[in-house]
Amino acid sequence: MNSSWDHLKILSDSTRLRLLALLLKEELSVAELQEILGMAQSRISSQLALLRQAGFVSDRREGKKAFYSLRATLPARRLALLKAACDSVTDLPESVEDRDNLDRTLQKRRRVSEQYFNLIAGRLGKGHCPGRSWEALGHLALRLVPAITVADLGAGEGLVSQLIAHRAERVWCIDNSPRMVEVGTELAKKNGLANLTYKLGDIEAVPLADKSVDLAILSQALHHASHPQTAVNEAFRILKPGGQLLLLDLKEHNFEKAHELHGDLWLGFKESALHGFLKKAGFQKVEVTAVSREEAEPHFETLLASGEKSGK
Repeated sequence: MNSSWDHLKILSDSTRLRLLALLLKEELSVAELQEILGMAQSRISSQLALLRQAGFVSDRREGKKAFYSLRATLPARRLALLKAACDSVTDLPESVEDRDNLDRTLQKRRRVSEQYFNLIAGRLGKGHCPGRSWEALGHLALRLVPAITVADLGAGEGLVSQLIAHRAERVWCIDNSPRMVEVGTELAKKNGLANLTYKLGDIEAVPLADKSVDLAILSQALHHASHPQTAVNEAFRILKPGGQLLLLDLKEHNFEKAHELHGDLWLGFKESALHGFLKKAGFQKVEVTAVSREEAEPHFETLLASGEKSGK
């Protein structure tokens, strides 16, 4: 299916066009599309199969979940045609309702993650949390340089930052859970760490200025990001020339319960995926190394990725 006539035929169906309009804005699971459109799963899946066959969308598996997004390599002319078709129906009641439902679905995603971290605020480090082993954290801490400005992105209570702040010039802890920020701020005050500041914010839209920190840390935070590449791009943005990113996260696994137990959006990442995120963001001297493997099932493995921002 390569001719323009075939593409026009694909776009002439209202259900397919509504699906594409949503996927233009966000990668979504079949279950999320079903909730947004109020349609049966079989109907949505069959239309997605046609869109994938036509080369409009691509899919990926995250455990048992299937996620769909607009094909990244969609030719410019076909993308322009798609956008024109979506624009032509943007004011229809169905399209308006779809956008409202999409907003609610994305808000629900954020609430699930926030509720999990609000629930465990004050208890991190006292129970099991995948990948949050002292062995893995030790590898990260050994690479830290004193008297610098640090941003701990997706910091939680800031277990790492509480240690760093004893020697760093300034440490910013960014987290999207109000309760985590509250608990962390109380801990910083209790420990007399005046150079440790907690800010409410998202790792995909970090509330810090461009080129303002020497070291950015993403410690077991990336698998909670809706768009991991965006989070890595943000780390690159806030780093000064010559700055460094250190990223700890789980290696790709198939422990499905992590979605429910720990609020994870991604079941870890392949080494090649982390390497790709950093390179695409613009980092140089990118390295990805496995640093720990838990003995207990499901044997979570932790990867440490690093990269430098060019000094130019």
